[in-house]
Amino acid sequence: MAKALIVNGIHNYTAPEEYTPPDSEAVREHLDWFMDQKLGLMMHWAPGCQLGTYESWPLSDGDGIWSQEDMTWADIETCKQQYRDANRTFNPVKFDPEGWASLAAECGFRYLLFTTKHHDGFCMFDTCTTDYKITAESCPFHTHKNADIVGSLFREFRKKGLGISVYFSKPDWNSEYYWAPQFGTAPDRNVNYDISRYPELWENYVRFTHQQIRELCTNYGKVDVLWLDGGWVRPDNLGQDIRLKEIVEEIRTSAQPHLIVSDRTCGGEYENFITPEKTVPEHPLTVPWETCTTVGKKFSFHYTDTFKSGHQLVLLLLDVVSKGGNLALNIAPQPDGELPAPAVRALRDLGAWLKIFGDGIYGTRICPPYSGENTFFTCKGNIIYIFFAYGEATDLPDQIAFSLKKAVRKVTSMRTGASVRFRRDEDTVIIFPDSIPVGGAFYAEGFSITTG
Repeated sequence: MAKALIVNGIHNYTAPEEYTPPDSEAVREHLDWFMDQKLGLMMHWAPGCQLGTYESWPLSDGDGIWSQEDMTWADIETCKQQYRDANRTFNPVKFDPEGWASLAAECGFRYLLFTTKHHDGFCMFDTCTTDYKITAESCPFHTHKNADIVGSLFREFRKKGLGISVYFSKPDWNSEYYWAPQFGTAPDRNVNYDISRYPELWENYVRFTHQQIRELCTNYGKVDVLWLDGGWVRPDNLGQDIRLKEIVEEIRTSAQPHLIVSDRTCGGEYENFITPEKTVPEHPLTVPWETCTTVGKKFSFHYTDTFKSGHQLVLLLLDVVSKGGNLALNIAPQPDGELPAPAVRALRDLGAWLKIFGDGIYGTRICPPYSGENTFFTCKGNIIYIFFAYGEATDLPDQIAFSLKKAVRKVTSMRTGASVRFRRDEDTVIIFPDSIPVGGAFYAEGFSITTG
């Protein structure tokens, strides 16, 4: 377990100094590939989206008023039952996995991070462990040709050459082995019985969880990342040990030797990258990390949600990448299977920017001076990329100065391909972008600097 957590954003995350590199060479190599991808499309989607509320959390009374703030049309127990029964009316007939994959590729995403199961326990994949799933007869969508939503998405995203990251919740509030009904209402998010007194019940839960992870990592082709949420399910918290090592090593041995695992906030050998949530670290990190945040205000679908602009998304991506991370950008599909139009417009704007400036994003690593006033830096080999972020003004400044000890051979505009004048004053490089046309619509201008 990690000894320290960073308290930032809405979710604490493991302190970088507690990071443990994976032992496996295959995993280390694949992790290096993963950190080249930079941009992932995250999606929270389940039948509860019909209610336009937080995903899963309203079921947990112990998580306070914030999680039940949207449940205003009836008493809370009725609302919770309606949430649980939402699978009986879930029929997203506009679901278009091929269209989603095409959009993701167009917008510059390199991998999919999809919620196969959230804490509420509803499975968006075809599992043998429960009937609380998208392919069950109780769900109207089960007759659709793409009823196995996970299978359909993984297939279409792979066709576009995108990677697959599997979001999976370790706690399952629908399982009779986790929130066991014989012990009454669960007081909070944790298991609702004493594991030391009922070890056989917990053992059933471990087998149940292992089987679902096994299905996801063996029935659906290559999986790049197993992204595990619910960090409170860990051995030192009420004995909630799902024996992760057993199932991960089984999968790595039998099917996916490269499998990256992120056991969020738990530290150790199975948190192969750390995961800030709805925040960006204040300083560059030299360990693998991915921040997950939202295009809207919420991770789950809300009818009243508002969305970031393309400009905001570009600056967010630059902030993350210049500090060495990946950005998992969440969009929540509507109950009918469409994607919210304002979010799609913002993503397309981001994609248009990446088509021009993506060389300075994908496959890059951090390098000094990292960032400055309105500037962000990345590097790849002997090329350093500098991005100047436009604000209210759409003009480039007369000069952009930054500290750089390396010798500079040339500076090139990434947008026009034209050479840009520069001058060195000791350890300061000054570039003069006067030959570059006004580019405010591009949100941030990019220059490549050939060193050496």
